[in-house]
Amino acid sequence: MLEKLGEILRKATDKIANAIFLDKNLVDSIIKDLQRALIEADVNILLVKELSDKIRKGAFDERISDIEKKEHIIKLLHDELTSILGEHKPLKLEKGQNRIIFLGLYGSGKTSTVAKLGNYFSKRGSKVVLLGLDVHRPAAAEQLKQLAEKNKIPCIVDLEEKNPIKIIKKYEKQLKEYDLVLIDTAGRHTLDKSLISEIKSINKEIKPTETILIMPADIGQAAKKQAKEFQEAVNISGVIITRMDSTARGGGALTACAETKAPVYFITTGEKINDIEEFNPKSFLSRLLGM
Repeated sequence: MLEKLGEILRKATDKIANAIFLDKNLVDSIIKDLQRALIEADVNILLVKELSDKIRKGAFDERISDIEKKEHIIKLLHDELTSILGEHKPLKLEKGQNRIIFLGLYGSGKTSTVAKLGNYFSKRGSKVVLLGLDVHRPAAAEQLKQLAEKNKIPCIVDLEEKNPIKIIKKYEKQLKEYDLVLIDTAGRHTLDKSLISEIKSINKEIKPTETILIMPADIGQAAKKQAKEFQEAVNISGVIITRMDSTARGGGALTACAETKAPVYFITTGEKINDIEEFNPKSFLSRLLGM
């Protein structure tokens, strides 16, 4: 997961820390390494340029003494990288019942992420139920049911009914027994009118406390466009980025979400049920830097 970026960031901070004095050649070589690593991690070129300019300006700021300058640049690098990853906004459950709708296009890992989050909150004392409303992909309800059974999470699916609203109404009484309802919805190849219409009608019926978009890390900078489109169409409250373990392009998805002001609540880092973690930009960056 972004190992190469982490390695280059560590080398850059070591170079700064160990330098006797910061001359133009050293600063230029550090910036070049950073630019290459960030662009390979799929971070937007304008963000990379902005970061480079700030580091260059800090390195040659005459008001800062040479002794303090090294610390100043390392802090500047750390702060700027944290800011392009966005703010830490944890997913907070409200008092009473929480209903969270999960959206995403085909292949985003939505169904398995719903099960992972169900397991995550069950372990933290919530009374969780998974509700399958993907009536278009025949394997979706079955997959959700199997994941729930395997991990002992209550689950409601209806393999016969093809209308999500009818499923909600049919099981409404049962749903009231739980304090957290996690709802898997249908995907499409694109965010088309029929998907928007279906999500809106489910929203109206469910009245969710959160509407979360699931996106795979390997879509890179395209995450910005997707997050923006979903936000404008159905007002998403946050994002979960999947497959962070299998791509070097995850930096694109993370920074693109930060640009759209859509907080990244969680990232998933593998196939197993526990391979999900809350996303905190500061601790994520500290891990990349090996701190």
